[in-house]
Amino acid sequence: MKLLIAGSRGSRLAMVQTKLIIDKLDCDVQINKISTKGDKITDIALSKIEGKGFFTKELDQALFAGEIDFAVHSLKDLPTDLPEGLIIAAIPKRESANDALVGAYKNLNSIPKNA
Repeated sequence: MKLLIAGSRGSRLAMVQTKLIIDKLDCDVQINKISTKGDKITDIALSKIEGKGFFTKELDQALFAGEIDFAVHSLKDLPTDLPEGLIIAAIPKRESANDALVGAYKNLNSIPKNA
């Protein structure tokens, strides 16, 4: 059986998402961690930078170069217009969408204004 190579950002969230996808596949998969522009820019708000694909472009380039067989992205990071030649091959069932706020305050009303 051929070994597939998955492309993923190296963040904790990206790795968890990639492993969830790999666990659903019936084949051997190796993960190639790829650092993106969005991972490297830490001193400027992304909203201040022109362009798109901050968390996807390098993964797309690796696909086109044949370095990876598929990429796993957070759907929120994908541009609305995918590069020509790429498709969204699958969208897995959504896991829990619950979020939590953990802090030192008793409740939301006790958080200082403009905090």
